[in-house]
Amino acid sequence: MTETLPTEEPKLGSDVFRGAFLAGLRPDPRLTVSEWAAAHRVLSSVSSNEAGPWRNERTPYAVEIMDSLSATCPVPEVTFQKGAQVAGTEIGNNWIGYSIQHDPAPILFIQPTLDLAKLTSKTRIDPMIADAPGLRELVGESRSRDSSNAMLSKNFPGGALILAGANSPSGLRSMPVRKLMLDELDEWPQSVGEQGDPEKLAEARTSTFRSRRKIFRVSTPTIEGRSKIARAFELSDRRFYHVPCPECKKLQKLVWKQIHWEKGDASTVHYVCEHCEAQIPEWQKTWMLAHGKWIPENPERSHKHRGYHLSALYSPFGWFSWEEAAEKWMAAHAGGRSNPDLLRPFVNVILGETYQEKGEAPNWAILYRRRETYSPRKVPAGGLVLTMGVDVQADYLQAEVVAWGRRMESWSIEAPVFSGDTESAAPWNELEEYAAQHFEHESGASIPLLGVAIDTGYRTQQVYRWIASRGRPDLYKAIKGKSGLSQLVSLPRSVEITTSGKRRRAGVKLYLVGVDHAKQELYGWLRQPPPNNPEIEPYPFGFAHFPEYEEEFFRQLTAEQIVPKTVKGYRRWVWEQTRPRNEALDCRVYNRAVASMIGVDRMGPDQWNELEENLHGLSEKVAARRAKKTKPKGQAKKTGYLDRRRRSRGR
Repeated sequence: MTETLPTEEPKLGSDVFRGAFLAGLRPDPRLTVSEWAAAHRVLSSVSSNEAGPWRNERTPYAVEIMDSLSATCPVPEVTFQKGAQVAGTEIGNNWIGYSIQHDPAPILFIQPTLDLAKLTSKTRIDPMIADAPGLRELVGESRSRDSSNAMLSKNFPGGALILAGANSPSGLRSMPVRKLMLDELDEWPQSVGEQGDPEKLAEARTSTFRSRRKIFRVSTPTIEGRSKIARAFELSDRRFYHVPCPECKKLQKLVWKQIHWEKGDASTVHYVCEHCEAQIPEWQKTWMLAHGKWIPENPERSHKHRGYHLSALYSPFGWFSWEEAAEKWMAAHAGGRSNPDLLRPFVNVILGETYQEKGEAPNWAILYRRRETYSPRKVPAGGLVLTMGVDVQADYLQAEVVAWGRRMESWSIEAPVFSGDTESAAPWNELEEYAAQHFEHESGASIPLLGVAIDTGYRTQQVYRWIASRGRPDLYKAIKGKSGLSQLVSLPRSVEITTSGKRRRAGVKLYLVGVDHAKQELYGWLRQPPPNNPEIEPYPFGFAHFPEYEEEFFRQLTAEQIVPKTVKGYRRWVWEQTRPRNEALDCRVYNRAVASMIGVDRMGPDQWNELEENLHGLSEKVAARRAKKTKPKGQAKKTGYLDRRRRSRGR
């Protein structure tokens, strides 16, 4: 007997397969970045102080920025000029996660340096992928041998994420990309190698996808006239976030002039409504942010380029507070004087605005009049680390010895000149003899030079050969000034030396020095007035002391100023020499560079205390020897930090 199967089964199966087939043809929901973030993003404790699911209501101003980056928005360029603690980087990370899972494409994510790109991959991108199941399935784990998840590249179906540094030409010459994120744009170098502006090089990667590309720039601004993010924002539709007053409900931008507090008491801080003058406590900011809206000031650009500006005053309640902002403002104006080194980060990082740098050099006459009477060649009590910078001329070597102390306070000790044709041995022999000596400290002890930076911009091969022949890379540093360098001192690279017409590698390391950064910092320090009562009040951070040098030294120290110039069609700020000689300025810049190389910036209170204690211990030994009227046979044995420095130099 033949068994008859039920006729309903094939029909049921057909419906199931048909439904699955049709579901596969159905397009994905038209999600925006903010919707994706709310559904999938989990903030990691590695990079966030509020770990857990992403909540759009925590940063309501971020919703429109994210949605402008969505596939549903046709605007090709989005710029975000921001202050601190407003989730700027996380907005970009949400866009990347959304793109991987919902709108795949080739993506290039550029940080100021390659090292920062690697750090971002490790601390932000990898945790985001690991904590979102949908992303983890598409990218995979980096632990597997054949993983598509590497440090600087994340492959996924339909695209790839490449991370690069703006200081790396190879990263900027990578594959064509449809999506481009330029993070902390104002920290990028002005030029990368000989190839020009890295921002333009990066944007060229999107030319293949011009009709569908998306570029996202995000950065805290820096100096007026040189800020890349501010320039991009000015070319956009310039949107500001307007929030309502809890009392009169009228919209307004949060601006610093409306922040008030009782004199000297930041805990009384509040916001004064510009319409009804109501005093608004900060806890009401949560309601204000939730009911705010972005309003463009240049709406005719809205279809091409959306630009968003947000200060740290909008930072969600519990993140960066108005009270903290008031405290930083008071610190920048302590003693009734504004401190440029504190005011600049306040304007840039908190207000999200460019800082107007004074282009003129410090007044040399003021520096000359405030000279001090400490003895040249004798190191004052506060100077605990000695460096020397050397500028090479045709017929002499100009140098300056600087003593460094706590909080980067410095004392010029001597500015020796070693005369003679610098292609001959004579001035170099004098330099070596001078650098080998020990300098008397006010405590009675003596201390050596810990670093000597020699410029290689002139008589380059002569400097290379001399440094190589000394065999003292711990003491003698070959340096070269470079405009547009984003850091004070670059990592060293080996250079070739020419000997008898032949090139050879001799282990000489060359350090590039960011002269723009060094000169700006120095001029800021030189403009600072001394305290009214130095016996009681501390000197400002970075204050520079000088002995009774002649006028010419101070004229040379202030012999350059920063001026705007148009270079290849772009407005740039460049250092321009205003006097025939500037060796004193160059030598001080070289001293600052070598101080950074040997770690003066990174020394903590314990190391400074140790240095001071060692010097006092040595001075007691010297006093005891003198009391016995015996001539010491050699240099007193050093211990601790100085001793470790000397042993590392083979002395």
